[in-house]
Amino acid sequence: MTTRALPFDELVQSSQQRLLRLGLMLTGSVHTGEDLVQTVLARAHRRWEQISALEHPEAYLRTMVVNEFLSWRRLLKNNEVPLAEPIEQPTSEDLSARQAQRDATWRLLAGLPRKQRAVLVLRYYEDLPDAEIAEVLGITPGTVRSNAARALATLRDRLPEEEA
Repeated sequence: MTTRALPFDELVQSSQQRLLRLGLMLTGSVHTGEDLVQTVLARAHRRWEQISALEHPEAYLRTMVVNEFLSWRRLLKNNEVPLAEPIEQPTSEDLSARQAQRDATWRLLAGLPRKQRAVLVLRYYEDLPDAEIAEVLGITPGTVRSNAARALATLRDRLPEEEA
């Protein structure tokens, strides 16, 4: 039984939002995450014949996003300063505490080495088991677990600093 390979544009349509969320979680920035995914999709388009022949081309694209993030040489720091915030719908809830917590979480994640951050994002955001994470990153499951343990220990050590 042969399966019809998805055309490139259909696969992009079906998986783009998930890849963009992954890029955001890895980079900590919407714009840098979009750049990351755009770079990967441009590279994938050039090799689409080989990629579309794979059993799970979506998983391959996810792996490409993570690998591109880990290999980026340019600085992933966003030096832009927003001049105005978009106006959101007013709510009765005080969002300042939640926003402060979100900002503190981003700062903690940004302080981790890239591979450790990728392991945490793939484990807790993408909900992948250690074996799949190991496959995506090209490491052993034991290395995945040790990277996760080190990352979590670092986050625990830094958490009191953030709370102070």
